[in-house]
Amino acid sequence: MNAIYLVQFGTIDEEIISPLEVCLWQVFGFDVKRLNPLPDPAFALDQKSGQWNSSLILKDLVRRVPDDAIRLLGITERDLFIPMLSFVFGHAQLNGPAAVISLARLRQEFYRLPPNAPVFHHRIMKEAVHELGHTFGLVHCHDPLCAMSLSNIIQHVDKKNGELCSNCSILFEEFTNHRRRNNGMEMQR
Repeated sequence: MNAIYLVQFGTIDEEIISPLEVCLWQVFGFDVKRLNPLPDPAFALDQKSGQWNSSLILKDLVRRVPDDAIRLLGITERDLFIPMLSFVFGHAQLNGPAAVISLARLRQEFYRLPPNAPVFHHRIMKEAVHELGHTFGLVHCHDPLCAMSLSNIIQHVDKKNGELCSNCSILFEEFTNHRRRNNGMEMQR
C-alpha cells in the first residue's frame, strides 16, 4: 500500500496537521500517514543568515522515506532558503521521493500583520500541494490560479487555489497511471 507520509520537524499544531492530511488525500488520492516527529533541523542552520538550508533538510528526508511511501513531506516552522534564493516557501525534488515546506513565511505575523488562521491554513495547503506536485513530476504552471504556479512572494500564494488545474491534473493522472502499470509489470515478474 502506498501512502504520502508527513513528518514534522519539532512540534507542529494538530490543527495544522489534521486538515493537511485531508487536503492531501483529496487532491492526490493517496492515504496520508504520519511519521514520528523529528528534532528541530539544527544541522541545517546557517548562522550567517539565521535561516535553515532546505537542501540539507531535503537530503535528510530522502534517507528517511519509508518503504511503503509514495512520497514524504517534511513540515517545519523554520525559515528556509537555498543558496541561490534568499528564501523559499518549500523545496522538493522533481520526480523525487521527498519535499519540505516552511510555515514561517506563510503566517501573517511574519509580515507584521495580525494573525489570520484561515489565510494561514489555506497557504499551508497550497504550498503542500505545490511541493508534492513537484515530486510527482509537475513543473511550474502558467495558470496563476493553479497550485503549481510559481510563488516567489506571498501574494502569489494567496492568489492561487489549493488544487491542480485541469492540465496539471491530467499530467498527475498520467504519472500515477504510468506508475501503476510499471508496478503491475514488476509484480508479474
